[in-house]
Amino acid sequence: MARVSQEHLDARRRQILDGAARCFARNGFHATSMQDVLAEAGLSAGAVYRYFRSKDELIAAIAEETFVRIRGAFAEATEAGPPPTPDVLIARVLTIVLEGRIAGGERRAFARLIIQVWAETLRDEALAKALAQGFDGMREIWAGLVDAYRANGLVPADVSSEHMARTLIATVQGFIAQQALFGDVEIDNLGEGLRGLMSMGGSTAAPPVQ
Repeated sequence: MARVSQEHLDARRRQILDGAARCFARNGFHATSMQDVLAEAGLSAGAVYRYFRSKDELIAAIAEETFVRIRGAFAEATEAGPPPTPDVLIARVLTIVLEGRIAGGERRAFARLIIQVWAETLRDEALAKALAQGFDGMREIWAGLVDAYRANGLVPADVSSEHMARTLIATVQGFIAQQALFGDVEIDNLGEGLRGLMSMGGSTAAPPVQ
């Protein structure tokens, strides 16, 4: 019998995960059955169970991929030097994160999957631990970025790097939530809104009309 190559095994695992992700994005983790995943992936039960013994294992694998993708996006977006301003940087992160594999790269589907992963951490201690570790890593990356902003005179000395890093991450998380819930927000719109907020401190507001 011919030996199956690692490339073939990896491709089959990818096929299963992509099928599961499409199901989960449409119907949620708990309304999706393993039979749904089999049908979506176009594989037999034996082929799927060779890689994943249960739906919980599929959820864990997709959650891990999601954590890695988001943390990688934050790391990749901060590699440029000098660092881009927050409006440019956050738009770059969101573009990297939301160009997912599922549904032909449809952003809302992937945003929905991310929200479900976050929700799943509320009941799964192992996933919660993985999420916390990923968040700590992102916070360290972005706190270092704020330090670079400060060195370039863009951030006041009395602003905490930790607090600003959390705010930048919260902006990304909030956009993902809006995309999942409403699906009508463009990344460029967020960038424009951030530029407006960033300009407020440097502009002179007109006096109120009496």
